[in-house]
Amino acid sequence: MDVSLTPRQKAAQVVISLGADIASNIYKHLQEDEIEILTYEITRQESVPPEVSDQVIDEFYGLCVAQKVYIEGGINYARNVLEKAFGIQQGSALLERVTKTLRTKAFEFIRKADYKNLMNMIMNEHPQTIALVLSYARADQASAIISELPKSIRVEVVERIARMDRTSPEIIRQVETILERKFESVVSFDLLEVGGINYIAEIMNNIDRGTEKYIFDELSKNDAKLSEEIRKRMFVFEDIVILDPMSIQRFLQEIDTKEMSVALKGANKAVADIIFENMSQRMGETVKSEMEYLHNVRVRDVEEAQQKIVSVIRRLEEEGEIVTSKGGKDDIIV
Repeated sequence: MDVSLTPRQKAAQVVISLGADIASNIYKHLQEDEIEILTYEITRQESVPPEVSDQVIDEFYGLCVAQKVYIEGGINYARNVLEKAFGIQQGSALLERVTKTLRTKAFEFIRKADYKNLMNMIMNEHPQTIALVLSYARADQASAIISELPKSIRVEVVERIARMDRTSPEIIRQVETILERKFESVVSFDLLEVGGINYIAEIMNNIDRGTEKYIFDELSKNDAKLSEEIRKRMFVFEDIVILDPMSIQRFLQEIDTKEMSVALKGANKAVADIIFENMSQRMGETVKSEMEYLHNVRVRDVEEAQQKIVSVIRRLEEEGEIVTSKGGKDDIIV
């Protein structure tokens, strides 16, 4: 697939290819923010070579087929059909993307809730129930809630999310019943993929570094192997050293010099060196000058600055502008 097209551009290309009549029907099923994003991408869509357009349509068709066979026949049936139709590698990739997308169908109402309201609803539930609900929440919701959970259950909830694989519709329905008085119930699918190491890594990428350190310290005591597996899937500030020069130069365009000065005040030499190597001479001089005047900087401020920079890197990766070798995601047409 041509990596120059972002997921949003691919979605716009699909709608353009389908024609105005079909596109108008598609719009009827979209949320207002989705319509706004899609329309914006369509208006700025430039000429796309026919071979690229064909690749986008083929990818979209593959995802449609994968979703249909997965919903109708379950994961094992879908895997057999997709591998026969598209080959083992492409079939597995399609199935992985579809199961991840369908995970967000159940408990859709949760992702629209304010995290504080959601936390109040689940705070007194069993850690397994909390873990299940957070597996369907947005990563930013889950990270905010985990940060405020009592320390006595915080690590246990993280462990349970990381160890989740698939959950039966019956269990999902039981949890939905608990919440149905406040939220509209949704239909769940056969053995939806929930939680797991990739998902908890995404949550940990969103969590504040102080809570992150506490969780990993405690988790390492309980299960060092699981802790290491989660770390491998994360992108943290120290991982900037694995980025290519173009990616570093790109995210530096988004960072304020004062933010960078604070972040580098607590950075190791390898990270600081590679960042300065990829800065413009002017920016480098400004950052070094500001660092000289920084005294008695709180660890919390350094951690917050570093986390903001990591958030920028992850956003640029999601937008297809840079690539990291950790926590990479397949593009999904929405």
